[in-house]
Amino acid sequence: MDLNKVIQRARSLLVSPRTEWPVIAAEPATVADLYRDYIMIVAAIPAVCEFVKVSVLGYAWHGFRVYRRGIGAGLATAIVEYAVSLLGVYVLAVIIESLAPNFAGQPNRVQALKLAGYSYTASWVAGFALLLPGLYVLFALAGAIYSVFLVYLGLPSTMKVMPEQAGGYTAVIAIIALVVGWIIALITGSITGVPLSETW
Repeated sequence: MDLNKVIQRARSLLVSPRTEWPVIAAEPATVADLYRDYIMIVAAIPAVCEFVKVSVLGYAWHGFRVYRRGIGAGLATAIVEYAVSLLGVYVLAVIIESLAPNFAGQPNRVQALKLAGYSYTASWVAGFALLLPGLYVLFALAGAIYSVFLVYLGLPSTMKVMPEQAGGYTAVIAIIALVVGWIIALITGSITGVPLSETW
């Protein structure tokens, strides 16, 4: 998928997800296709924006003078965060797939990865807010909420659950995604030595 198609897909998911999910579900794909053509591209947004913020623009720590992380350290942190987030998407997809029978859905690894990867679009796009002083937390929260909404809308098309089952399935996925996100933050922090709150 070229960059124009990535942008169009992301825009469609954010603006008209109800019509985009059936299209996504019907598309032939493999795990490698989904990562190469979409997930790896859009998931890079937060990592790249954080690198620009902390190593190029700088950030104010507790309202005091502007600090900048060294280019090498900033790049290493961005790479680790990016790699761990890609792994997190796959872990979430595996969990979504394994939970499908509990909600009368059809377990399918590729469809579960479609759901996980495309639903994260809102959260990843919200990563642009890292470049806006003081606004990242607000945008991150909005992105997370909209990502949960995307899961809810995407479940019937991807995992073939009945609409009445989608609410409970979504709630379980949201809780698991929150835990996965927390674990990712801990792993990233332990590897890089940079606390997550430092970049807010």
